Amino acid sequence: MSQTVVLKVGMSCQGCVGAVNRVLGKMEGVESFDIDIKEQKVTVKGNVEPEAVFQTVSKTGKKTSFWEAEAPAPTPAPAPIEPETKPVEEKPVEEKPAETSVEPEAKPVEEKPTETVAAA
Repeated sequence: MSQTVVLKVGMSCQGCVGAVNRVLGKMEGVESFDIDIKEQKVTVKGNVEPEAVFQTVSKTGKKTSFWEAEAPAPTPAPAPIEPETKPVEEKPVEEKPAETSVEPEAKPVEEKPTETVAAA
């Protein structure tokens, strides 16, 4: 069964392209492949499993991932991580200014002796 596998591969020079070219040339089941260094895109056609192509290209040491259009699964994964980070952000240092607001409450106590003087 022939299929197309598209990968995003971090290639910065012709040496990187050569490394990917070499491993794909040796891989069983590969009918053809296209390496686009500008888009960092590797398209492989043949009787191959996507995971096997991924593993083969990863052996070059280049950062490899499935092309976004081919892999919608990673998008929902970060969602559970977000609630864990929120409690850390909810620890503001707002309690210290509240302590200083206690001081003005001592002033009304000073007014009481003035009333007793007026009564005398």
